[in-house]
Amino acid sequence: MSDRIAIGRAATVDPMFRTYLTRELKNRRRQTLIVAVGMALAIALVIVVNSVAGGVKAAQASALASVYGVGTDITVTKAATTSSSGTQQFTFGAGAGSTTGGTRTFNSAQLRTARGVTTFAATAVTKIASTSGVQAATGVLGLESTTFSGQTPNSGSSSAPQTRPTAGTGTSGGPSSFGIDSTTVLGYDVAASTAVGPLSSTALTSGRMLTAADAGKDVAVLDSDYATSASKKVGSTVTIDAKTFSVVGIVKSTSASGASASNLYIPLDTAQKLSGDTGKVTSVFVQATSAAQIGAVQTALEKSLGSPMTVNTQASLASTVTGSVSTAASLAQSLGLWLSVLVLAAAFLLAVLFTVSGVTRRTREFGTLKAIGWTNRRVVGQVAGESVVQGLLGGAIGVALGLAAIAVVNVIHPTLTASAATATAGPGGPGGPAGVARAATSAASIALSLPVTASVLGLAVALAILGGLVAGAFGGWRATRLRPAAALRSVA
Repeated sequence: MSDRIAIGRAATVDPMFRTYLTRELKNRRRQTLIVAVGMALAIALVIVVNSVAGGVKAAQASALASVYGVGTDITVTKAATTSSSGTQQFTFGAGAGSTTGGTRTFNSAQLRTARGVTTFAATAVTKIASTSGVQAATGVLGLESTTFSGQTPNSGSSSAPQTRPTAGTGTSGGPSSFGIDSTTVLGYDVAASTAVGPLSSTALTSGRMLTAADAGKDVAVLDSDYATSASKKVGSTVTIDAKTFSVVGIVKSTSASGASASNLYIPLDTAQKLSGDTGKVTSVFVQATSAAQIGAVQTALEKSLGSPMTVNTQASLASTVTGSVSTAASLAQSLGLWLSVLVLAAAFLLAVLFTVSGVTRRTREFGTLKAIGWTNRRVVGQVAGESVVQGLLGGAIGVALGLAAIAVVNVIHPTLTASAATATAGPGGPGGPAGVARAATSAASIALSLPVTASVLGLAVALAILGGLVAGAFGGWRATRLRPAAALRSVA
């Protein structure tokens, strides 16, 4: 007999639960709608904020890609010294230049490391490559090829040398006229893979890339924008420090910023010999075996290389990205985060208040059910079930609203400005008194695209369930405090 009663009770639990659940959601449409809408707005905001944060992070990576390379996880540089950031000068002796009529013409070229950048021994590349967790490492030598040309009236004689510091732009006025032309040159190891480093964010448009057979040769690959402005193509020649190089290939940046790391790319040993920096590099680009290894590799390199070497990951380099991308990142990380927390807290509180209020109005109902045998556990389950359904309903609406908002943003494609630069610490250290010496700057406009990930959608569902459980827990606690006697007295 007892077995038949137990089976009968088990068979009636689920239908009764569904009956009460459906009835209460229908009878309290206003409460259900308010709780669901509140939860929906909170969840939609969380989805949008997380997507904006992901989109801004991708924009930061795009701004850095042109300088650091898509496959680059870590960059190693050396802290700049005072002398390495001094003023560049062109010196002309008394008999320098050529004279035509009453005018003397000067032409001079210099190839040197970029101002604010310090070279270090290329043996560091081997040391870095042998570090545990490093998959690939390649060293580069960043140079500036500066050409100075000018005309002055021929004064007949001059015993003292004349100097003209570079200013980055040409100047003219009075009887003299001067012009300065600067081109960036990057020497890289042609025997190493281009999957890591600046060339990893470029694509070949014509000709060929440099190969191991080009080591020591006077050959160059040009950035497409520079090639267009200089009217160069494959087969043309370019002059670097009075030496003629053959153009064998043209590459185009594939990064969202559209900017390349250099105007010209030449073999590393050729760049070292030409600039007098034999056996030297200015940066090492490192690729870790996995994303999980980046932090460990950074720590290991900082320990093994020591001061004054600077080891940066792309996450730390993201702080060098300025413009509206930086502003959007700040808003998403601070204002957006706290706004999401506040709205979620308000939505949860709203759900709790309405659930507790609903339970209070159902005193006779729950009291009567407890009088006919419902346990506290069953009453709590009923209230929690109703709250979870309301939360899931709000979650579904919130996901739809969030996805709709993301779709609108992706259709509009708002444009953000970004400026990224390679950074080597000055004498005062990163952000110190001497500031940061920026050797190569990439400025561009990047279309913001908001991603939708499974983790974000999973978070939305989890929040919806959590909101329902929190409200159900408080409502169930209130229901368990109801006494059957009170319900019976109210009925009478």
